[in-house]
Amino acid sequence: MLPLLDAVKDGREHLFRDLVEFLASKFNLSSDERKHLLPSGRYPTFDNRVGWAKTYLKKAGLLAQSRRSYISITDRGVDVLASKPASINMKYLEKFPEYLAFKDQSSEETQKASTSIVTTSETPEELLEVAFGKLTTSLVGELLDNIKSCSPAFFERLVVELLLAMGYGGSRVEAGRAIGQSGDGGIDGIIDEDKLGLDSIYIQAKRWEGTVGRPEIQKFVGALQGNRAHKGVFITTSDFSKDAQEYVKNISNKVVLINGFTLAKLMIENDVGVSTVSIYKVKKIDSDYFVDE
Repeated sequence: MLPLLDAVKDGREHLFRDLVEFLASKFNLSSDERKHLLPSGRYPTFDNRVGWAKTYLKKAGLLAQSRRSYISITDRGVDVLASKPASINMKYLEKFPEYLAFKDQSSEETQKASTSIVTTSETPEELLEVAFGKLTTSLVGELLDNIKSCSPAFFERLVVELLLAMGYGGSRVEAGRAIGQSGDGGIDGIIDEDKLGLDSIYIQAKRWEGTVGRPEIQKFVGALQGNRAHKGVFITTSDFSKDAQEYVKNISNKVVLINGFTLAKLMIENDVGVSTVSIYKVKKIDSDYFVDE
């Protein structure tokens, strides 16, 4: 992590792929070392390690990603380098609250992951689940970074793609037409609840940084009622205030709030914007095979 941070100390944006090659040269890696793959056989080990170093440094606020595939040092990163640390590891990063928040995110998988390294009571299956939880949590953060940096038009296509993958909207053409025009960094429109069009759902999606409060949700509900609609989904890349969440529980309209974390999780579950890197098959004895033995 320290060599990666030092490589961007000039304050300029750097293409991540160039940094991987720079560090490989800095460490004098041989051709065989550069070609060494993870156990899955599908990704270089060194590239993977640099990728995780970038993720941890970003979560700690030492690196920033202003656009896709480019990173730069932050003021905090400059201060860290000025303090001349002997090394930077995950223990060092725990001094930064953003990193601790990332480490201790509220998902059950991540909470288990935070203690798995210092305990020995887990079964191999449980450890596999913990590792999967850590990978998923990191992927959620990467997805949100990319979503927030994409254009409004791309965000519109992303939401259409996700809704279709979840079974809404009928066809891509119908869904795209139903979603309508983009505006203010988000999209507003109506989409069929099912392929037969038996009911409609009003959609509002906004790439917001701040917390969405009750007033915005009240405006959304008002739009529902004005269109005689009963169901709505409000999607944001940030989060909703507690007051907003309580409000939707006490209204006659059925309104679902999807925050950035849930949006990214739905994308992962429905294979939107992600691809499968590895599949590990966990097998057990087929007792029926030995029944006649």
